Amino acid sequence: VPVDGSHWLSMREVLDMLQQKRHEVVVVAPEVSMHIKPSKNFVMKMYSVPFTQEELEKAFQAFFHGSFEEGSVLKRLFKVYSGMKTFIDCWVTSCEQLLQNKELMRYLEESKF
Repeated sequence: VPVDGSHWLSMREVLDMLQQKRHEVVVVAPEVSMHIKPSKNFVMKMYSVPFTQEELEKAFQAFFHGSFEEGSVLKRLFKVYSGMKTFIDCWVTSCEQLLQNKELMRYLEESKF
């Protein structure tokens, strides 16, 4: 499951330790993400998604900023919900794209990922 943000930042330390112990580490990630970037410490297997880096960041910012804007509780709640829905839609689309990528799924299956 593609994860980003704090989940990835925590996992990154674990992956670095596994690599230091000479484990082969393979990271499967969408081409567009907030924090998941290639590294010399692991092999990256990336897949395409139908949204841009700018769209992902805009969705995250809409969710984040809606929480702190001034105004009525109802107005803020609607903005947070709207931003969260857009951000979650990107995440779900990313998962769908991974599962529909036959070449990558075949690689994962053959390598007993």
